[in-house]
Amino acid sequence: MIEKTDLQYEKTVLIGIVTREQDADKLEEYLDELEFLTYTAGGEVVKRFSQKMDMPNPKAFIGTGKMEEVREFVKEHEIGAVIFDDELTPAQQKNVEKILKCKILDRTGLILDIFAQRAQTSYARTQVELAQYEYLLPRLAGMWTHLERQRGGIGMRGPGETEIETDRRIVRDKIALLKKKLETIDRQMEVQRGNRGQLVRVALVGYTNVGKSTLMNVISKSEVFAENKLFATLDTTVRKVVIRNLPFLLTDTVGFIRKLPTQLVESFKSTLDEVREADLLLHVVDISHPNFEEHIDSVNQILREIDTLDKPTLMVFNKIDAYKPEEIDDDDLVTERTSAHYSLKEWKKTWMNRMGDDVLFISAINKENMEDFRRKVYEAVRQIHITRFPYNNFLYPEYDKYGKEQQ
Repeated sequence: MIEKTDLQYEKTVLIGIVTREQDADKLEEYLDELEFLTYTAGGEVVKRFSQKMDMPNPKAFIGTGKMEEVREFVKEHEIGAVIFDDELTPAQQKNVEKILKCKILDRTGLILDIFAQRAQTSYARTQVELAQYEYLLPRLAGMWTHLERQRGGIGMRGPGETEIETDRRIVRDKIALLKKKLETIDRQMEVQRGNRGQLVRVALVGYTNVGKSTLMNVISKSEVFAENKLFATLDTTVRKVVIRNLPFLLTDTVGFIRKLPTQLVESFKSTLDEVREADLLLHVVDISHPNFEEHIDSVNQILREIDTLDKPTLMVFNKIDAYKPEEIDDDDLVTERTSAHYSLKEWKKTWMNRMGDDVLFISAINKENMEDFRRKVYEAVRQIHITRFPYNNFLYPEYDKYGKEQQ
């Protein structure tokens, strides 16, 4: 199911709609993210199409006139794929394919394609394959060209299965097989987690492409794959980290994203067990992103779904080196000042101030404020450790005190 191929950028078109729940600015933001997803998957976005509608057209997602405009553009520019920002129903996908006569993907299909490219271990590949089959099952009729009723003739009469029924049964059997395989691997991973002893467990969580893997490399001195693309890390990585003389386990987890396909949330539930079993969460945020507050909400929503929102958490605002507030000219009396114009110092005085010492501002790639980061993580891990083992208190003095004792 999952094949590794050399990526060649193919020409693509993006389509989204403005609705009562999603205004033009929000759509533009989602399409920016979709374009980054397309680039990550190996596509080059040539044009974006958008339409204002109360609700998606049940037949073809967008209106007839707009679809004709897209069809002409696709034909004229030899577009390889058309990507929709929202999930298409099987009927919509089938209808759009008939009209445009090219490859049709929705946001879910695109994310699944990226996951298929990025899955390295057998475990991740099995999880992605399961999600792919669950996504594929209701769309079989629209995707496979050989699905026709068996021809009549000698030996072909009487009761039998149509080709599509056969294929659906094969896919259902494959889904059941993959679920059993995942259950077996889950049991093995549970044993592995149990064998890690009583070390405090710290998990890096956050939106995709916020710098979790780069931060992991800096503090664990390991070589976890990191790249400026979405979902660079799919496989959970666990490393033993020692700050001063205090050891703990640090886990790098898969990044989250808005409109995350339900199939993937289900398939990756077991990967998220690493987050569930963590004693401390490091919620990494890309503060240079203009919509980082929405990213925080998206991550918190998924943490709420897996019952881990109440865990001890440090908010780590990364990429301060890339943060640039918007500027207002001195003679500009019209532009209203918003949070987009805040400096980092001003941001610290907002709702972030209410979090007290549980907020950090760093640059993992430039190693800015990393000493402060280590101190805060050390104190948080130490607090969990001595609560669990009070008699070990003398082994791990406070961070500042430790430094003085060493002098």
